[in-house]
Amino acid sequence: MKTKLLITLIFFGFFSCSTTKNVSKYTKQTLLDDNTFVVTGISSDPSYGFSPQKPIEVGSEGSGPKNERRYLNALTGPNGEAISYYRAGSCCPIKSDMALFGDKVMLDNYRVTWEGSKDTVSIYINMYDSGELMAPKGFGIKKN
Repeated sequence: MKTKLLITLIFFGFFSCSTTKNVSKYTKQTLLDDNTFVVTGISSDPSYGFSPQKPIEVGSEGSGPKNERRYLNALTGPNGEAISYYRAGSCCPIKSDMALFGDKVMLDNYRVTWEGSKDTVSIYINMYDSGELMAPKGFGIKKN
């Protein structure tokens, strides 16, 4: 009787823990060229990319920093202007099951501007997870 109870508890404990695991989403990214991703459209969400809670997910596939640049190289200013950007640093730990240690990864913050812009904006990029690539509101998309 005690053995059956112990086996039952172990069985339920094993399967109940497996349902709490985060599931990484993965979207295969398409390249326009070796240095530029294809971006599918402009997000209607005003916080997409501008907030650590809604970072742009470029995925790593072993090329996390290069994928960040590939994404940024796909953006233009609102009227097609070339943008310039620099990495301001890492910030903002967020949960991800792609974390190497623990359950959090750090986002990268890029400062972006273009000729004629009145301000430099911050864009938050997650190089660990991968999602649909959209341009943040107020940006354009590089064409072929």
